[in-house]
Amino acid sequence: MARYFIFLSFRGSAYNGWQIQPGKHTVQGILAKAVSTLLASPTAVTGAGRTDTGVHASFFCAHFDAVRDDLHDNSQLLYNLNGLLPADIAVRRIVMVKPDANARFDALSRTYQYTITREKDPFMAETAWLLYWQLDLQKMNEAADVLLRHSDFSSFSRLHGGNKTTICRVTFAHWEEEDQRLVFTITADRFLRNMVRAIVGTLIPVGRGKLSVADFESILKGRDRGLAGQSAPAQGLSLTGIEYPGELFI
Repeated sequence: MARYFIFLSFRGSAYNGWQIQPGKHTVQGILAKAVSTLLASPTAVTGAGRTDTGVHASFFCAHFDAVRDDLHDNSQLLYNLNGLLPADIAVRRIVMVKPDANARFDALSRTYQYTITREKDPFMAETAWLLYWQLDLQKMNEAADVLLRHSDFSSFSRLHGGNKTTICRVTFAHWEEEDQRLVFTITADRFLRNMVRAIVGTLIPVGRGKLSVADFESILKGRDRGLAGQSAPAQGLSLTGIEYPGELFI
């Protein structure tokens, strides 16, 4: 058996997240069905992690095993696979990796972006959060810097989310303004369920002047989800990068 990493992107608006669930329309379910059809064999596809309902990914990775060893960067196979997939899922590459490579557990870091738009735009209705409030970006970035100094993110974790640990190492967290959009980029070695949306939902009151940077840090130190703000809507969140060790690839 050969193991492959499959790199893809998807718009999550029509899906109940990545992970297969009974009776639910999921990205994993659709992708596994397409790969199984193409290879004429039932094929399980294991993803780099979960995404919530409505969350997108401009970069996602999964792995699968196949008896064939000719799938590596096979352009005809890629064309055929994309022909089986709906318009909101696109496979970019299929590459051979070492037999024990794991798309989830071998990831060194993941990067998410959260997008806010300040004007109504029908082309961004499903990919950004529409907010008209005036926000102090400098204060929001001061609060975002606090994330790099802490490791326990219980306050930004979904209650009863099944996390074995709430410890994460955030290495980058910053807001940028692009025309009428605000984009929050965050990178960490791992993320808890709902973590980014909870962080964004608590940074917004900082930008509105309803919380100070010190308040934000107190919430983080409190290790209590009840202290933090409401989660930002799912449609503004997208997984944009996953880093893997180079030695995994053949």
